[in-house]
This record gives sequence, structure tokens and C-alpha cells, in this order.
Amino acid sequence: MPLNDAPLLRALAGIRPETTPVWFMRQAGRSLPEYRDLRVGTRMLDACLTPDLAAEITLQPVRRHSVDAGIFFSDIVVPLRLAGVEVEIEPGRGPVFAEPVRTASDVDRITAIDPASLDTTQIEEAVRLVVAELGDRTPLIGFAGAPFTLAAYLVEGGPSKEHLRARAMMHTDPESWNRLAGWLAEVSRTFLAAQRAAGASAVQLFDSWAGSLSPADYRAFVAPHSAAAVDGIDAPVIHFGVGTGPFLGDMRLGGRAAAVGVDWRLPLDEAVAVLGPDVTVQGNIDPALLTAPWPVIEAHVREVLRRGAAARAHILNLGHGVPPETDPAVLTRIVELAHSVRTEPAAEAAR
Repeated sequence: MPLNDAPLLRALAGIRPETTPVWFMRQAGRSLPEYRDLRVGTRMLDACLTPDLAAEITLQPVRRHSVDAGIFFSDIVVPLRLAGVEVEIEPGRGPVFAEPVRTASDVDRITAIDPASLDTTQIEEAVRLVVAELGDRTPLIGFAGAPFTLAAYLVEGGPSKEHLRARAMMHTDPESWNRLAGWLAEVSRTFLAAQRAAGASAVQLFDSWAGSLSPADYRAFVAPHSAAAVDGIDAPVIHFGVGTGPFLGDMRLGGRAAAVGVDWRLPLDEAVAVLGPDVTVQGNIDPALLTAPWPVIEAHVREVLRRGAAARAHILNLGHGVPPETDPAVLTRIVELAHSVRTEPAAEAAR
């Protein structure tokens, strides 16, 4: 089967395969014992920047679960580390920056770094290793964080629940905000382009914190920069954000997104009514249910598949990432279930 006929790529092109393609956000590692064994003694960012290690972690869930795509093992702050920004991922907390970006002079300092100067050699090598093993049957999805989520971490200096400083900067110093977000868009685009050049078949832009924004703020201060992050990327784009139901239509990025990911809060058929018939939907199994008894999980997955039939095509995924405590066998059973259910065109499913 040529790679272009892979179910995931067909779904991204708007062609509904015989069975719904499935992969899981944060499938690379997280719940796998082989991942934990491999990571012993290695810090997260070091693992991301060691090509053979990043490649092996990317491949582990593909081998175990027989998912329809690999997702490149990385972290949203990796391109910032490549740009020379001092950042560490603290276990149990997340990315922490030595020098937060909160003033106009801070923005001057960080935007003086040329995004084109990022040395992506290690990333490209890791992608090539993955693509060589995946062969012509399973596509690889490249990965990058969206400008707002990256900016939220940078401005706050680390994880935050409400991102007050980042949201305040938008209104108190919009010129600095737009310079920072525009620079981050270039950084993310450089990172995605490197993965694409090395063989990734599609890319996903991930906006973890966009749900903290009002629709007006998202449209004015964020959407243009997210669109710029994928502008010129010669590959299908999946755009996913958490809590983006109030402005889901804007997640299409003016038509640049081939697929829009939907979190667990909004049923997929309702999402399709907002998004329109000319975009693929991705999602949206509730990660909280992965610890439920199998009959509960099975009924939920079947309901997600049923509602996903309203779209031109559907990629089964979680409504967010795999919780670390998930039993890997559950993910394998979900893949097997998805591959056992025959799909039908949206027009027929709606009858």
C-alpha cells in the first residue's frame, strides 16, 4: 500500500477510509513500561534531542498498538531550547524558564534570535530514523506547539492555570505581544518544516492553553500567529486546542487546517455543525474514561465513532493526551475496536 493510501492521509484529504484511522495524543511514551525503562536516567529534553532515543520512543506505541500513525516524540519547548532559550522540564511541574519574557526589553532580547538559525540536525536525524522503520505503510505526524501556548509558558516563566500575565500583555502592550507571538510562529514553523523535510507526512499544531482565551482575544491576538506557524508547510495540518469550543470555527485557521481536533467537551456531530462539511475532525474519546470497565469504554468509543460519521472524515483520537496511569492494553483494544467498525459516508450516516 503506497503511503498516500494510508487511512490517516486519506482522512486528512477528506476521503473516508473503510475503517476509521486512530492514533493517540501523547501515545509516544506516557503509559508504556518500555518507555519508562528507556527513560531511566535521562532528562526529558535530553531524550527529545537524542536522535536514536527519540526515534525509539516514537516507534514504541506504533509497534505495541498498531495505530495508524506515529507522532514524533518531542516537547513544545524543544524548538525554544534549540534557539538557545534556557528552559528545563521539571518532573511533576513542566517547562520552567530561567528568564521569563514580560517586558518590551525582554521581547527585544528573545526576538533578536533568528528563527532560521535553529540547528534542527538532531530532529531531522530522528525523523529519518522513524520514517525508515515505518516504511510505506504508516505515516509520521510532525509536532509543534502553537504560539500562544509557547508564549504563555515564556511570559509566566512556567506552568500557570489562568495565564494572567500572558493575557494582560495582549492588552497592555499589544505591540510587544505581537512581536513575541510572531517570533514564536516563525520558530514553530521552522521546527515543523524540519520534520516535514525529513519525511513527516502531516503535522499537528498543539495549543494546550488556548481555552483560557475569550473568542475575541483568540481572534485578535492568537489566530493570525497560529496561521502563520503553518503557513507554507507542504503537508496536511491538524490543529488541536484544549477548551476551544467557543471559537472552534476559528481553529480551521482560514482553511489551512485539513483537520481540527476536538476535545472531550463537545460531541463531534455538534463540532461538525460548527466547522462545516469540508474539514476532517479528530477526537474525541474522554481520557478520564480510560480507567473505566471495558464495556463503558467500548460504548463510549462506539458513540464517538457514530458522531464522527457526521464529518467528511474522522480520525479517532483522545480529547487530550494519554494519562500516564492508563493500562496500555486498553489503548490496544480501542485500536482493534476502531479497526473492526466499518464506516460509511457522512451523507449515508446522517439518514
